[in-house]
Amino acid sequence: MPGFVLLVRERGDGDPAMRIGITVTKKIGGAVIRNRMKRRFRVLARELLPVHGVAGADHVLIGRAEGVERDFALLRGELEKALGKILTRPEGQGRPPRRKSDARHAPTAAKVGSPA
Repeated sequence: MPGFVLLVRERGDGDPAMRIGITVTKKIGGAVIRNRMKRRFRVLARELLPVHGVAGADHVLIGRAEGVERDFALLRGELEKALGKILTRPEGQGRPPRRKSDARHAPTAAKVGSPA
């Protein structure tokens, strides 16, 4: 989403409690701006996670620069949409981990078979 990144991971420990983590880096702005974003995220989490969250999972909201001045109602709608996508995704069908390009890490012809 433009204002944040949402990560959700089921813990698998049998505890149905939902946990929330919020992070906003210094790239976003000074302490006042970062704390304002975190307050907004906390309010959204208290409001939406009990209804739309995943039981027994950790939810992490990572603030983005576009979220600083974003309308609160728009952020709420985006979080609802993000949580809805997670709930409708089949189990185990998350985004695959990123892999570095094979071309950058493939051995070159000079390194293969050359005496050391």
